[in-house]
Amino acid sequence: MEKLSILSGHLLEAAFITYLLGIILFTWSAAKQRHGLTERIAWGVTAAGWIAQLGFFILRWVYSGHAPVSNLFEFMTFFGMMLVLVLLIMYRFYRYPLLAVMALVISILIIGCAAMFPREVAPLVPSLQSHWLYIHVTTAALGEAVLAVSFFAGFLYILHETDQEKQHKRVWLIEAIIVLILSVAGYMLLAISFRTFGYTASVMTADASIIYQLPPVFVPSDMVSSPFPFGISVPDWMRGENAALKLNTIFLSLLSGCVLYILIRFFTRRRIGAALQPLVRRMPKDMLDDIGYRSVAVGFPIFTLGALIFAMIWAQQAWDRFWGWDPKEVWALITWLFYAAYLHIRMLKGWQGIRSAWLAVIGFCIIMFNLLAVNLLIVGLHAYA
Repeated sequence: MEKLSILSGHLLEAAFITYLLGIILFTWSAAKQRHGLTERIAWGVTAAGWIAQLGFFILRWVYSGHAPVSNLFEFMTFFGMMLVLVLLIMYRFYRYPLLAVMALVISILIIGCAAMFPREVAPLVPSLQSHWLYIHVTTAALGEAVLAVSFFAGFLYILHETDQEKQHKRVWLIEAIIVLILSVAGYMLLAISFRTFGYTASVMTADASIIYQLPPVFVPSDMVSSPFPFGISVPDWMRGENAALKLNTIFLSLLSGCVLYILIRFFTRRRIGAALQPLVRRMPKDMLDDIGYRSVAVGFPIFTLGALIFAMIWAQQAWDRFWGWDPKEVWALITWLFYAAYLHIRMLKGWQGIRSAWLAVIGFCIIMFNLLAVNLLIVGLHAYA
């Protein structure tokens, strides 16, 4: 079993590297407008990476004895795998390399971020010991992956239609989205750097010792001692397990994202959105709008089935109730209501195009908030991270 564990880890690493190569090839295709051999190679390389990640998923299932979607590391890697699968299928119909680049960038950031969480296989808690584990979680992840395509198309549409020569709200919102994406990359770089040098910091509380892998800027309110002299106590309402540790991670991620953004601006000598816009302008905006709408139309029923219907059936079996207002349940409902409203509003005159694109971006932000913030900062029955 130990050999299977090592092999599955190598397959995940191979998939990550292959996805990076796919980004380079798709970017080259977009920049040079060569939609022939380079594009086919990029698709084939990405498909090979997906097969490697599928091998990781299967081997981890074999040696763990259960579907590997039971904690944040496993779910995020599976979510990234579903994003790549949706990309591979979508690209057979919509051959736009920039869409593929965005999908792969978000996928590897999610997978890379997942690798920073504990990777050990642990026995399932009683409520997770059910076949509904893989039915509910995998279907919900697939639905979210399809919905994510609307974000890729929506963001590119906004970038396409924004006048970068003027200083206005839309320009700065685009830059803010880029900062958030860079924050995930910044977290990965920080975590890898501090882990390479073996950095740890022990913060003592009244009841336990908490180990930080990054400098402890935020500390528990009942802290007794800390190696970092400027630690800030977390608010009282953050009562989740290790809330200070998780808030510390989010803060340093945003800080590193801002630093990366400043560095990129220094070298490009202009806003990142303005640097990307010439590539985006080559894409037909009507097709981007259509892709965004179709992805929601397909992803919404899948998400409904996995995140609500299957979830409620499982909740009845595990906790003897269909609904309990757990934070994860509430945010799944908020996500569902948002995309339901999107599909209805989309039918109204004037809500196609730029307005629809902004809704798609907001929807993906809700998905990511549900994935990370709800799991990390809010205590609940679903906080298995």
